Amino acid sequence: MAYVSVKGGERAISNAHQWLDEMRRGDASVPELTVEQIRHQMSLAVDRVMMEGSCYDPELAALAIKQARGDVTEAIFLVRAYRTTLQRFGATEPIKTPEMAVQRRVSAAFKDIPGGQILGPTFDYTHRLLNFDLCDAGPAGVAVKATEPVVEKMPTIASVFAHESLLEQTAAESDDAPEPYDLTREPMAFPAGRDQRLQALARGDEGFLLSLAYASQRGWGSTHPLCGEIRMGDVTVEFTPEELGFPIEIGEIVVTECQMISNFEGSADKPPQFTFGYGLTFGHNERKAMSMAIVDRALRHKEVGENGVHAVQDEEFVLYHSDNVEASGFVQHLKLPHYVDFQAQLQFVRRLCKEWREAREAATPDAGEFAEAAE
Repeated sequence: MAYVSVKGGERAISNAHQWLDEMRRGDASVPELTVEQIRHQMSLAVDRVMMEGSCYDPELAALAIKQARGDVTEAIFLVRAYRTTLQRFGATEPIKTPEMAVQRRVSAAFKDIPGGQILGPTFDYTHRLLNFDLCDAGPAGVAVKATEPVVEKMPTIASVFAHESLLEQTAAESDDAPEPYDLTREPMAFPAGRDQRLQALARGDEGFLLSLAYASQRGWGSTHPLCGEIRMGDVTVEFTPEELGFPIEIGEIVVTECQMISNFEGSADKPPQFTFGYGLTFGHNERKAMSMAIVDRALRHKEVGENGVHAVQDEEFVLYHSDNVEASGFVQHLKLPHYVDFQAQLQFVRRLCKEWREAREAATPDAGEFAEAAE
Protein backbone atom coordinates (compact mmCIF):
# COMPACT_ATOMS: atom_id res chain seq x y z
CA MET A 1 0.00 0.00 0.00
CA ALA A 2 2.82 2.39 0.83
CA TYR A 3 4.40 1.72 -2.56
CA VAL A 4 1.12 2.39 -4.37
CA SER A 5 0.64 5.63 -2.42
CA VAL A 6 4.10 6.86 -3.35
CA LYS A 7 3.60 6.07 -7.03
CA GLY A 8 0.22 7.77 -6.97
CA GLY A 9 1.74 10.81 -5.29
CA GLU A 10 4.45 11.08 -7.93
CA ARG A 11 1.88 10.87 -10.70
CA ALA A 12 -0.24 13.59 -9.07
CA ILE A 13 2.78 15.87 -8.68
CA SER A 14 3.76 15.33 -12.32
CA ASN A 15 0.25 16.21 -13.43
CA ALA A 16 0.29 19.29 -11.20
CA HIS A 17 3.51 20.43 -12.89
CA GLN A 18 1.98 20.02 -16.34
CA TRP A 19 -1.13 21.92 -15.29
CA LEU A 20 1.04 24.67 -13.82
CA ASP A 21 2.87 25.02 -17.15
CA GLU A 22 -0.45 25.29 -18.97
CA MET A 23 -1.68 27.96 -16.54
CA ARG A 24 1.56 29.89 -16.91
CA ARG A 25 1.30 29.87 -20.69
CA GLY A 26 -2.37 30.86 -20.71
CA ASP A 27 -4.33 31.15 -23.93
CA ALA A 28 -2.10 29.69 -26.66
CA SER A 29 -3.67 32.06 -29.20
CA VAL A 30 -2.09 35.01 -27.36
CA PRO A 31 1.61 35.64 -28.15
CA GLU A 32 3.86 34.38 -25.39
CA LEU A 33 5.52 36.96 -23.18
CA THR A 34 9.27 36.96 -23.72
CA VAL A 35 11.98 37.32 -21.09
CA GLU A 36 13.29 40.36 -22.96
CA GLN A 37 9.88 42.05 -22.77
CA ILE A 38 9.67 41.43 -19.03
CA ARG A 39 13.20 42.72 -18.52
CA HIS A 40 12.57 46.03 -20.30
CA GLN A 41 8.88 46.66 -19.63
CA MET A 42 8.54 45.33 -16.07
CA SER A 43 11.83 46.73 -14.88
CA LEU A 44 10.70 47.64 -11.37
CA ALA A 45 9.58 44.07 -10.69
CA VAL A 46 12.87 42.85 -12.15
CA ASP A 47 14.81 45.22 -9.86
CA ARG A 48 12.97 43.95 -6.79
CA VAL A 49 13.62 40.31 -7.67
CA MET A 50 17.31 41.04 -8.18
CA MET A 51 17.57 42.84 -4.84
CA GLU A 52 15.73 40.39 -2.64
CA GLY A 53 17.16 37.48 -4.60
CA SER A 54 20.69 38.82 -3.92
CA CYS A 55 21.79 38.48 -7.52
CA TYR A 56 22.27 41.35 -9.99
CA ASP A 57 21.17 39.79 -13.27
CA PRO A 58 18.19 41.44 -15.02
CA GLU A 59 17.74 38.61 -17.52
CA LEU A 60 17.78 35.96 -14.80
CA ALA A 61 15.26 37.94 -12.72
CA ALA A 62 12.99 38.37 -15.76
CA LEU A 63 13.12 34.62 -16.42
CA ALA A 64 12.19 33.95 -12.79
CA ILE A 65 9.20 36.30 -13.03
CA LYS A 66 8.00 34.52 -16.16
CA GLN A 67 8.43 31.08 -14.61
CA ALA A 68 6.66 32.19 -11.42
CA ARG A 69 3.65 33.56 -13.35
CA GLY A 70 4.32 37.02 -11.97
CA ASP A 71 4.55 35.91 -8.33
CA VAL A 72 7.43 38.13 -7.21
CA THR A 73 8.10 36.23 -3.97
CA GLU A 74 8.27 32.93 -5.84
CA ALA A 75 10.58 34.54 -8.40
CA ILE A 76 12.85 35.73 -5.59
CA PHE A 77 12.92 32.16 -4.25
CA LEU A 78 13.96 30.85 -7.70
CA VAL A 79 16.79 33.39 -7.98
CA ARG A 80 18.01 32.66 -4.45
CA ALA A 81 18.10 28.94 -5.21
CA TYR A 82 19.97 29.45 -8.48
CA ARG A 83 22.42 31.81 -6.81
CA THR A 84 23.60 29.05 -4.50
CA THR A 85 24.88 27.11 -7.54
CA LEU A 86 27.17 29.92 -8.69
CA GLN A 87 30.86 29.89 -7.90
CA ARG A 88 32.24 32.89 -6.07
CA PHE A 89 35.74 33.87 -7.16
CA GLY A 90 36.19 37.07 -5.20
CA ALA A 91 34.68 40.28 -3.85
CA THR A 92 34.52 43.63 -5.62
CA GLU A 93 35.74 46.93 -4.27
CA PRO A 94 33.11 49.03 -2.43
CA ILE A 95 31.01 50.95 -4.93
CA LYS A 96 31.39 54.75 -4.84
CA THR A 97 27.87 56.17 -4.78
CA PRO A 98 29.09 59.82 -4.57
CA GLU A 99 30.46 59.25 -8.09
CA MET A 100 27.13 57.93 -9.38
CA ALA A 101 25.94 58.92 -12.88
CA VAL A 102 22.67 60.21 -11.47
CA GLN A 103 19.35 59.64 -13.22
CA ARG A 104 17.25 60.83 -10.27
CA ARG A 105 18.20 62.75 -7.13
CA VAL A 106 15.84 64.54 -4.76
CA SER A 107 15.90 65.84 -1.20
CA ALA A 108 12.81 66.59 0.85
CA ALA A 109 14.92 68.39 3.47
CA PHE A 110 16.87 70.82 1.27
CA LYS A 111 15.13 72.72 -1.49
CA ASP A 112 18.39 74.11 -2.87
CA ILE A 113 20.60 71.10 -2.23
CA PRO A 114 24.02 71.44 -3.90
CA GLY A 115 23.87 69.81 -7.30
CA GLY A 116 20.15 70.50 -7.62
CA GLN A 117 17.03 68.39 -7.66
CA ILE A 118 16.65 65.92 -10.53
CA LEU A 119 13.16 64.44 -10.72
CA GLY A 120 14.04 61.68 -13.17
CA PRO A 121 11.61 58.81 -13.90
CA THR A 122 9.06 58.84 -11.07
CA PHE A 123 5.40 58.17 -10.37
CA ASP A 124 5.39 60.90 -7.70
CA TYR A 125 3.81 63.57 -9.89
CA THR A 126 1.48 61.41 -11.98
CA HIS A 127 -2.29 61.53 -11.50
CA ARG A 128 -2.66 57.77 -10.90
CA LEU A 129 -5.29 57.55 -13.62
CA LEU A 130 -5.48 54.43 -15.76
CA ASN A 131 -4.05 55.04 -19.22
CA PHE A 132 -6.30 53.01 -21.49
CA ASP A 133 -4.10 53.86 -24.46
CA LEU A 134 -1.77 51.17 -23.15
CA CYS A 135 -4.41 48.57 -24.03
CA ASP A 136 -3.63 49.17 -27.69
CA ALA A 137 -0.33 47.48 -28.33
CA GLY A 138 0.71 49.07 -31.60
CA PRO A 139 4.03 48.71 -33.41
CA ALA A 140 7.15 49.53 -31.50
CA GLY A 141 7.81 53.24 -31.54
CA VAL A 142 11.01 55.18 -31.35
CA ALA A 143 12.24 55.41 -27.76
CA VAL A 144 12.82 58.96 -26.60
CA LYS A 145 15.31 59.57 -23.84
CA ALA A 146 14.34 62.60 -21.77
CA THR A 147 17.72 63.39 -20.29
CA GLU A 148 21.17 61.91 -20.02
CA PRO A 149 22.46 60.87 -16.58
CA VAL A 150 24.45 63.49 -14.73
CA VAL A 151 28.00 62.27 -15.20
CA GLU A 152 29.83 64.78 -13.05
CA LYS A 153 30.31 64.11 -9.34
CA MET A 154 27.31 65.31 -7.35
CA PRO A 155 27.66 66.38 -3.68
CA THR A 156 26.17 64.09 -1.07
CA ILE A 157 23.94 65.09 1.83
CA ALA A 158 26.98 64.85 4.14
CA SER A 159 28.66 67.71 2.29
CA VAL A 160 25.74 70.01 3.17
CA PHE A 161 26.56 69.63 6.87
CA ALA A 162 30.33 69.43 6.50
CA HIS A 163 31.05 72.97 7.65
CA GLU A 164 28.76 72.73 10.71
CA SER A 165 29.33 69.13 11.85
CA LEU A 166 25.60 68.75 12.40
CA LEU A 167 25.40 65.27 10.86
CA GLU A 168 26.88 62.32 12.69
CA GLN A 169 30.10 61.04 11.19
CA THR A 170 30.53 57.44 10.09
CA ALA A 171 33.68 55.52 10.89
CA ALA A 172 36.42 56.11 8.35
CA GLU A 173 37.55 53.19 6.21
CA SER A 174 40.82 51.59 7.22
CA ASP A 175 42.98 48.80 5.88
CA ASP A 176 42.72 46.85 9.14
CA ALA A 177 38.93 46.95 9.26
CA PRO A 178 37.35 43.51 9.73
CA GLU A 179 35.73 41.75 6.79
CA PRO A 180 32.03 42.54 6.51
CA TYR A 181 29.64 39.88 7.75
CA ASP A 182 28.48 37.62 4.91
CA LEU A 183 24.88 36.65 5.53
CA THR A 184 24.84 34.43 2.43
CA ARG A 185 27.45 32.16 4.00
CA GLU A 186 26.99 32.65 7.73
CA PRO A 187 23.81 32.09 9.76
CA MET A 188 22.04 34.95 11.50
CA ALA A 189 23.85 35.87 14.73
CA PHE A 190 22.90 38.15 17.61
CA PRO A 191 23.69 40.74 18.70
CA ALA A 192 24.00 41.75 15.05
CA GLY A 193 26.48 44.30 13.80
CA ARG A 194 25.27 47.01 11.46
CA ASP A 195 26.87 45.28 8.45
CA GLN A 196 24.79 42.18 9.13
CA ARG A 197 21.66 44.23 9.76
CA LEU A 198 22.02 46.14 6.50
CA GLN A 199 22.53 42.92 4.55
CA ALA A 200 19.41 41.40 6.07
CA LEU A 201 17.37 44.53 5.39
CA ALA A 202 18.61 44.68 1.78
CA ARG A 203 17.40 41.10 1.24
CA GLY A 204 14.24 41.67 3.28
CA ASP A 205 10.70 41.81 1.95
CA GLU A 206 9.76 45.28 0.73
CA GLY A 207 6.20 45.07 2.07
CA PHE A 208 7.31 43.97 5.54
CA LEU A 209 9.90 46.74 5.82
CA LEU A 210 7.40 49.26 4.48
CA SER A 211 4.92 48.29 7.20
CA LEU A 212 7.58 48.55 9.90
CA ALA A 213 8.68 51.96 8.62
CA TYR A 214 5.08 53.15 8.56
CA ALA A 215 4.47 51.85 12.09
CA SER A 216 7.60 53.61 13.33
CA GLN A 217 6.42 56.93 11.93
CA ARG A 218 2.94 56.55 13.42
CA GLY A 219 4.10 56.15 17.00
CA TRP A 220 5.09 52.48 17.28
CA GLY A 221 8.72 53.53 17.11
CA SER A 222 10.87 56.57 17.77
CA THR A 223 11.72 57.47 14.18
CA HIS A 224 9.86 60.03 12.10
CA PRO A 225 12.64 61.23 9.79
CA LEU A 226 12.96 63.43 6.74
CA CYS A 227 14.35 62.26 3.44
CA GLY A 228 17.76 63.89 3.40
CA GLU A 229 18.56 62.51 -0.02
CA ILE A 230 17.55 59.75 -2.39
CA ARG A 231 19.47 59.12 -5.58
CA MET A 232 19.32 56.55 -8.36
CA GLY A 233 21.80 55.98 -11.14
CA ASP A 234 24.73 54.02 -12.54
CA VAL A 235 27.77 53.16 -10.47
CA THR A 236 30.99 51.53 -11.59
CA VAL A 237 31.88 48.09 -10.21
CA GLU A 238 35.58 47.43 -9.73
CA PHE A 239 37.47 44.23 -8.98
CA THR A 240 41.08 43.67 -8.01
CA PRO A 241 42.56 40.49 -9.56
CA GLU A 242 45.33 38.91 -7.56
CA GLU A 243 47.62 38.81 -10.57
CA LEU A 244 47.27 42.57 -11.13
CA GLY A 245 47.10 43.96 -7.62
CA PHE A 246 45.06 47.01 -8.62
CA PRO A 247 41.35 47.51 -9.31
CA ILE A 248 39.90 47.32 -12.81
CA GLU A 249 36.41 48.24 -13.98
CA ILE A 250 34.29 45.19 -14.76
CA GLY A 251 30.93 46.83 -15.40
CA GLU A 252 28.19 49.15 -14.19
CA ILE A 253 25.04 48.54 -12.18
CA VAL A 254 22.04 50.68 -11.31
CA VAL A 255 21.43 51.30 -7.61
CA THR A 256 19.13 53.39 -5.43
CA GLU A 257 20.58 55.01 -2.31
CA CYS A 258 18.69 56.76 0.47
CA GLN A 259 19.67 58.62 3.62
CA MET A 260 16.96 59.49 6.13
CA ILE A 261 17.88 62.08 8.76
CA SER A 262 16.46 62.38 12.27
CA ASN A 263 17.23 64.95 14.95
CA PHE A 264 19.07 63.83 18.08
CA GLU A 265 19.02 65.96 21.24
CA GLY A 266 22.48 64.87 22.31
CA SER A 267 23.91 63.09 25.33
CA ALA A 268 26.83 63.38 27.73
CA ASP A 269 29.14 61.99 25.02
CA LYS A 270 27.58 63.36 21.83
CA PRO A 271 26.46 66.89 20.91
CA PRO A 272 23.02 67.56 19.46
CA GLN A 273 23.09 66.59 15.79
CA PHE A 274 21.24 64.80 13.03
CA THR A 275 21.51 61.03 12.90
CA PHE A 276 20.73 59.01 9.81
CA GLY A 277 19.46 55.69 8.55
CA TYR A 278 20.79 54.19 5.35
CA GLY A 279 19.29 52.17 2.52
CA LEU A 280 20.82 50.82 -0.69
CA THR A 281 19.19 48.56 -3.27
CA PHE A 282 19.81 47.21 -6.74
CA GLY A 283 17.96 48.97 -9.53
CA HIS A 284 15.26 51.61 -9.14
CA ASN A 285 13.66 50.69 -5.83
CA GLU A 286 12.92 53.83 -3.83
CA ARG A 287 10.15 52.51 -1.60
CA LYS A 288 12.40 49.68 -0.41
CA ALA A 289 15.45 51.95 0.05
CA MET A 290 13.44 54.48 2.08
CA SER A 291 11.84 51.80 4.25
CA MET A 292 15.22 50.18 4.78
CA ALA A 293 16.73 53.51 5.89
CA ILE A 294 13.93 54.15 8.41
CA VAL A 295 14.21 50.67 9.90
CA ASP A 296 18.02 50.92 9.97
CA ARG A 297 17.74 54.09 12.04
CA ALA A 298 15.24 52.45 14.37
CA LEU A 299 17.60 49.52 14.94
CA ARG A 300 20.41 51.94 15.86
CA HIS A 301 18.56 53.09 18.99
CA LYS A 302 21.26 51.80 21.36
CA GLU A 303 23.94 53.84 19.59
CA VAL A 304 22.14 57.08 20.43
CA GLY A 305 20.95 56.06 23.89
CA GLU A 306 17.26 55.49 23.07
CA ASN A 307 15.06 52.90 24.72
CA GLY A 308 14.09 50.10 22.37
CA VAL A 309 10.54 49.35 23.41
CA HIS A 310 8.93 48.85 20.00
CA ALA A 311 8.95 45.87 17.63
CA VAL A 312 10.74 47.84 14.91
CA GLN A 313 13.64 48.37 17.34
CA ASP A 314 13.98 44.64 18.16
CA GLU A 315 16.66 43.34 15.81
CA GLU A 316 15.76 39.68 16.31
CA PHE A 317 12.12 40.34 15.45
CA VAL A 318 12.98 42.48 12.42
CA LEU A 319 15.85 40.46 10.96
CA TYR A 320 14.39 37.00 11.54
CA HIS A 321 11.01 37.84 10.03
CA SER A 322 11.88 40.22 7.19
CA ASP A 323 13.15 37.52 4.82
CA ASN A 324 10.26 36.66 2.51
CA VAL A 325 11.79 33.38 1.32
CA GLU A 326 12.12 32.16 4.90
CA ALA A 327 8.70 33.46 5.87
CA SER A 328 6.98 32.12 2.76
CA GLY A 329 8.48 28.68 3.22
CA PHE A 330 7.48 28.47 6.86
CA VAL A 331 3.90 29.57 6.19
CA GLN A 332 3.38 27.55 3.02
CA HIS A 333 4.76 24.33 4.49
CA LEU A 334 1.48 24.16 6.40
CA LYS A 335 -0.13 23.07 3.10
CA LEU A 336 1.95 19.89 3.13
CA PRO A 337 0.70 16.71 4.91
CA HIS A 338 0.56 17.05 8.68
CA TYR A 339 -1.63 13.99 9.27
CA VAL A 340 0.36 12.61 12.21
CA ASP A 341 0.50 16.01 13.91
CA PHE A 342 -3.23 16.49 13.54
CA GLN A 343 -4.07 13.00 14.82
CA ALA A 344 -1.95 13.64 17.92
CA GLN A 345 -3.67 16.99 18.50
CA LEU A 346 -7.08 15.42 17.89
CA GLN A 347 -6.51 12.73 20.49
CA PHE A 348 -5.21 15.33 22.92
CA VAL A 349 -8.26 17.57 22.47
CA ARG A 350 -10.63 14.59 22.79
CA ARG A 351 -8.98 13.60 26.06
CA LEU A 352 -9.24 17.17 27.36
CA CYS A 353 -12.93 17.29 26.41
CA LYS A 354 -13.57 14.03 28.22
CA GLU A 355 -11.76 15.25 31.35
CA TRP A 356 -13.65 18.55 31.19
CA ARG A 357 -17.04 16.79 31.02
CA GLU A 358 -16.12 14.44 33.88
CA ALA A 359 -14.96 17.38 36.02
CA ARG A 360 -18.14 19.30 35.24
CA GLU A 361 -20.36 16.35 36.13
CA ALA A 362 -18.43 15.80 39.35
CA ALA A 363 -18.87 19.46 40.31
CA THR A 364 -22.63 19.39 39.58
CA PRO A 365 -23.91 15.88 40.50
CA ASP A 366 -27.55 16.92 40.01
CA ALA A 367 -26.99 18.15 36.47
CA GLY A 368 -28.60 14.96 35.09
CA GLU A 369 -31.70 15.42 37.26
CA PHE A 370 -32.09 19.06 36.11
CA ALA A 371 -31.84 17.93 32.49
CA GLU A 372 -34.57 15.30 33.00
CA ALA A 373 -36.84 17.84 34.70
CA ALA A 374 -36.36 20.26 31.85
CA GLU A 375 -37.41 17.58 29.37
